[in-house]
Amino acid sequence: MNLPYYISKRLKAGGNSFSSVVHTIAIASICIGLAVMLISVMILGGFTSTIENKIFSFSGHLQVVKFTLNNAIEESPFTSSASLKAASDTLKSIKHVQEYSHKATLLRSEQEIQAGLLKGVAPSFDTANFNQNIIEGQFITFTDSTYSREVLLSSKMSRLMRVGIGDPVVLNFMDFSTKPPSMRTRRLTVKGIYDTGLEDFDDRIIIGDIGLIRRLNNWNDSLVGGYEVFVSDVDQIPQVERILYDHLEYELYPQKVSDKYVQFFDWMRLISKNEVIFLVIITFVACFNMASVLLIMIMERTQMIGLLKAIGAGDKLVRRIFVYRGMILMGKGMLLGNLLGLGLAFLQYKLQIIPLDPQNYYMEYVPIQWDWGMVVLLNLLTFLIISLVLFLPTRIITGISPIQSIRFD
Repeated sequence: MNLPYYISKRLKAGGNSFSSVVHTIAIASICIGLAVMLISVMILGGFTSTIENKIFSFSGHLQVVKFTLNNAIEESPFTSSASLKAASDTLKSIKHVQEYSHKATLLRSEQEIQAGLLKGVAPSFDTANFNQNIIEGQFITFTDSTYSREVLLSSKMSRLMRVGIGDPVVLNFMDFSTKPPSMRTRRLTVKGIYDTGLEDFDDRIIIGDIGLIRRLNNWNDSLVGGYEVFVSDVDQIPQVERILYDHLEYELYPQKVSDKYVQFFDWMRLISKNEVIFLVIITFVACFNMASVLLIMIMERTQMIGLLKAIGAGDKLVRRIFVYRGMILMGKGMLLGNLLGLGLAFLQYKLQIIPLDPQNYYMEYVPIQWDWGMVVLLNLLTFLIISLVLFLPTRIITGISPIQSIRFD
């Protein structure tokens, strides 16, 4: 029989005693602390994942473009890359490749006018991945004979232009091949409305057919502005970038989307650092509370400690009694903390109880990401750190004298 563990289970505080209140506070502090840590990690994971998915669904994980010293928003065209196609066929980490191109435009409706950037996509565009951003209507329909005369607008642009699904819009393009430069117009129809919540996209991007850009730029069907590369695992993005850099034609280079939109990813990294500080503070408070509870328990059980020493119990055995007792309280707190944290997260995941302002947070409600590996890790770290801290206050037991403690009142 494990004697210290057996005695520790018998150390139950009375219902109205001071130690009973302290025990309740200790359990509550661990419960609330662990619940807050679990919820914060799942919210941050959901927040980061939501923003990353929106960026990646719009731009891919990597972009292959042509080397140029020009800082224009319109890419320098190049012929379809045979090496990229070969790499995508052989590398299992590359999930999908799609061509694209951009062209500056002036969007005009019957009532408003707005500057924009037409993003031309091809039938290879991953509509299944992008459909999460479409809030009304459908994606454009491609035709074999000519370019599609349909476009997607952001919800912000549709409000500014006062147009909706099925309404006509006019796209104006500058033609610099003539002297003086002339204006070319195309009358198109709004087929769908998307919303990412990200200003870099929603403020200016119009999605249309790359065939229209080819016609306006007098490109043949093999010319593209760039390629968007999707990988199966985001952790493999740096590896895929290095491989593509070694195998692409000399005038092409791969660029990580996280470098192109570095402001978003730096912001998310800053939030992650703040979360680490927050978790450390919560863990410190929980450790401090448990150490205080254990000291109070030792002071209340001074006579018992003296009696155990008098009948031959060593300091190590007595210390283990209180460590086990602290672990029992910690276990109760952790069990309740998991139930509280996971329960609240589940309610938010299913019901979206807590809303957000999309203008400030890029999403309409607090997101939840179920990362069970992080849940297990938080529980293990909490258990290990607090268990180690429990040994510190028990050192006072070595200084308790049996004779004085039995007479202690």
